[in-house]
Amino acid sequence: MRALDHGFSCLGILEGWKGLVEGNSKPISLTDVEDIVKLGGTILKTTRTNPFKREGAVEKCLSNFKKMGLHALVAMGGEDTLGVATRFYKEHKLNVVGVPKTMDNDLSATDFTFGFDTSVSIAMDAAERLKDTGKSHSRVMILEVMGRHAGWVALYTGTASAADWILIPEKKPDIEKMCQHLKKVHARKGVALVVVSEGVQLPSQNGQKEELDEFGHMLLKNREVGESLAKVIEEKTGIETRSASIGHIQRGGPPSLFDRILGMRAGTKAADLVHQGDWGKMVALRGNDVVPVPLSDATKSLKTVTPDWAQFAEIFFK
Repeated sequence: MRALDHGFSCLGILEGWKGLVEGNSKPISLTDVEDIVKLGGTILKTTRTNPFKREGAVEKCLSNFKKMGLHALVAMGGEDTLGVATRFYKEHKLNVVGVPKTMDNDLSATDFTFGFDTSVSIAMDAAERLKDTGKSHSRVMILEVMGRHAGWVALYTGTASAADWILIPEKKPDIEKMCQHLKKVHARKGVALVVVSEGVQLPSQNGQKEELDEFGHMLLKNREVGESLAKVIEEKTGIETRSASIGHIQRGGPPSLFDRILGMRAGTKAADLVHQGDWGKMVALRGNDVVPVPLSDATKSLKTVTPDWAQFAEIFFK
């Protein structure tokens, strides 16, 4: 709506960078967006396409940008989407602005990304339900959540749901220590909950060959970290153990209050940056302020879980 306030006509590029490569778009009017606050981002769809990894794709993007008569491109996504946006700005001076939309919360230069709060809220509910059903069977329960390189989702989910152990990609798992702790916890309360990030590398999976996507990231759909961990825990503790993966349930549905407000603030600021011609910037949340930061700062490195955060979570492993 802010874009319309500035007098812009808006064109939605469907399927992200793939849509720009193929020239796939649709006009967006006030009617399309006036009630969009309650919806997820699926209206524009998504893709794993990296134009810089496909022959001729960069040239097609630049050509279609002109053919569509675009004045600016607002890139919405995480490290991959905004990493491509950064290159287009640096190498081709494309009029681009970024907004931080990723459930992983792993973008540098911003305190939070919209999508994260919704994802963790859903995962937290799942963890609490899983622990509740585990009580009736006196089991160790494992919830596998998303998070390839950054463990923010697992950390927040596990801490907020009073998990008994959390495994994140940033910290090498100590299986023996974890199992000894789970035995103690289970003996005290008859149930134990573990939250594990899908990107955790278990000792039992060392040497496993990984398939990579166009951004060089391993595809995690066949790793089944939660299931593998359940087998290890049951074998080492003798306690019946079950796992569940929340998977893509985390990624859909209505956004939380926090994400609705953050998304609206980010979109408003992005439209202002376009109006001002302040290119190559991403809208970041700093404290309670939304401010522009260089796209290069936002994408130069992943924001991963720091040791102090991991130590904070471990305080509650009692």
